[in-house]
Amino acid sequence: MQGDRQLLVITHLSQLLTAITGCGGLIVPLIIWFTKKDEDYHIDEQGKKNINFQLSLIVNFIICIPLILLFGLGLLGFIVLGVFSILYPIVNAIKASNGENPTYPLSYKFI
Repeated sequence: MQGDRQLLVITHLSQLLTAITGCGGLIVPLIIWFTKKDEDYHIDEQGKKNINFQLSLIVNFIICIPLILLFGLGLLGFIVLGVFSILYPIVNAIKASNGENPTYPLSYKFI
């Protein structure tokens, strides 16, 4: 059980790779989820939430691009999404390590 929690924490924190590399935040959780989804229900459930959150961030960032021309609302959207993309993986990693069920706001259900 402890190993599963550690893997869940790694899955949540690996989303921060997007801030560092620009693309790793989607790839690493996708690989972990795809390889371990049949072994543990929690990894399957939270892995889907991670991937849906990352895909939702991408869609929302794309929506913000044309909104820049509309009174700069896109810039505000970039700032809010940037804070969410850093804050929520950390908060949800802490929740996963405590055995709680993490949630992601502004997340669409793709998977």
